[in-house]
Amino acid sequence: MIPARYGVLLFPLVMTFFMAGVVSALLTLVNLGLRPDFLLLWLANWVLAWCFAFPAALLAIPVARRIVGWLTAG
Repeated sequence: MIPARYGVLLFPLVMTFFMAGVVSALLTLVNLGLRPDFLLLWLANWVLAWCFAFPAALLAIPVARRIVGWLTAG
């Protein structure tokens, strides 16, 4: 089992893995259509998207938490 202290890194890792996959699949499909090489193109785009999404999430999550804190009572 992974220690709980790594949750701060694991959450954005897992979340961006799925989000980059879904968004890259949608954009690949919309822009190129369902071609015979769709799977290969999608996987290449997924890797590229995830390489940007994970570091961006690490930077954005604290900012988003601060904004949500300002917008909500408590």
